[in-house]
Amino acid sequence: MNTKKINRKLEEFDKNYIWHPFTQMKDWIEDTPLIIEKGKGSYLIDIYGRKYLDGISSLWVTVHGHRKKEIDAAVKKQIDKIAHSTLLGLSNVPAILLAEKLIKLAPKGQTKVFYSDSGSTAVEIALKMAFQYWQQKGAEYKNKIKFISLYNAYHGDTIGSVSVGGIDLFHQIYKPLLFDTYKIESPYCYRCSFNKTYPECNLECANYAEEMIKKYADTTAALIVEPIVQGAAGMLVAPDGYLKKIRDICTKYNILMITDEVATGFGRTGKMFACEHEGVSPDIMAVAKGITGGYLPLAATLTTKEVYNAFYGEYKDLKAFFHGHTYTGNPLACAAAIANIDLFKKERTLQKLQPKIKYMTKRLKEFEILNHVGDIRQKGFMVGIELVKDKGTKEPYALEEKIGIKVIKEARKHGLIIRPLGNVIVLMPPLSIKMEELKRLLDIVYVSIKTVTGSSI
Repeated sequence: MNTKKINRKLEEFDKNYIWHPFTQMKDWIEDTPLIIEKGKGSYLIDIYGRKYLDGISSLWVTVHGHRKKEIDAAVKKQIDKIAHSTLLGLSNVPAILLAEKLIKLAPKGQTKVFYSDSGSTAVEIALKMAFQYWQQKGAEYKNKIKFISLYNAYHGDTIGSVSVGGIDLFHQIYKPLLFDTYKIESPYCYRCSFNKTYPECNLECANYAEEMIKKYADTTAALIVEPIVQGAAGMLVAPDGYLKKIRDICTKYNILMITDEVATGFGRTGKMFACEHEGVSPDIMAVAKGITGGYLPLAATLTTKEVYNAFYGEYKDLKAFFHGHTYTGNPLACAAAIANIDLFKKERTLQKLQPKIKYMTKRLKEFEILNHVGDIRQKGFMVGIELVKDKGTKEPYALEEKIGIKVIKEARKHGLIIRPLGNVIVLMPPLSIKMEELKRLLDIVYVSIKTVTGSSI
């Protein structure tokens, strides 16, 4: 069978057998699937040999590029030793070495690492830890069983993580399955719930959060927040001071603070973790996505000695954390993560990223003149460009207009892979992207938005 026939078969088998995530399969079946076969550096290569810039780091995970020799070598070296061994009743070398590195990197106060396999499970673990912490801390805390989360939040797809989510498009249909949470307004400055403008607003969204936290503190185990950037909501960037104020409020009213660094961690915002921008140390922190540099599924939930000690006791006391995953602390994934973290220091990744962040900021200013670009949000290498039907009224495009999908399909014609969040065009390239590649990426996005929306200048 020749290559062309094989490729046609792959396209046919894909449509026949694969159910794609977050995808309306009717649309998928009516289209020609893009099937990736290889990758190198900032590029993805499909089965026909066509090259595409990876503008979303293969869903926000690729850090140092595809086929990074140091991570390749680490995985190959580990596979010659062992591919998997459970952490239930045993340990393994890569899991130990990685845990030490994570604690050294993490915000001050984190002392323990609990492994899992995805951002959703890392959050699920954080929620269960917070709940059980108060149950075992003393009889006077038994009522602290609820959680506070933000509207527009996205923390994963398991039932617990969906319960603390706040995006109706993704979560509303599952409402009968979910546990109840207290919700606070998110810091969405472009569409402020309080009709105020930063900084004159004096962080009204955080002040409102304090009112809610004060009211429900006695029944609240923890507040969970995506620090600085609410990713899946469309890259909503919190105003300066918001995160620090939320941390102070949680401390004041004696509730735990969980930070979901799944999307924001490992350099995405210009620092290793987003919490560092405001000197915040959470009680529990979830990490995943970029932890292995985009190689293998791995996640971790980090926490403090105070939280850990609530689970420490005699066997008969049944204080253990009864939670685990088959592939927890997988040696292959941990080996990739160690190599990924070592590269940050070896290649001065965060230092080299700063000029690229500045260049992106400068270039994004040019997008403001397009008459259907309503808002541009950026924190480091996390960017959301919100498209609107009417710039003056901020009227959004209707869902059925599929404006985001049309823009990313136009970009694909020019050799760029990006993915929208509704009307928001998301840019999140690998941290290792070269300046000339970044220039090309932004050129393509600009042209694609202008072409699809008919923007005049």
